[in-house]
Amino acid sequence: MLIFRLVFGLLLVAGLLCFAMYIGTRDVRWRRRGLVIVKWTVLAGLGFFGVIALERLALLL
Repeated sequence: MLIFRLVFGLLLVAGLLCFAMYIGTRDVRWRRRGLVIVKWTVLAGLGFFGVIALERLALLL
């Protein structure tokens, strides 16, 4: 759980840094990289919480 939180946080920070680079340089590549990082971070988070929900559901059955 701690490792997932660390990775999740680092990915969000990397996305924010990409957006900061986009604001500083106005280079569209940084914005695209930031969007890709944030998109995959959110998808990974949804998958992780889906697995947790399924584990708790299995305990109820």
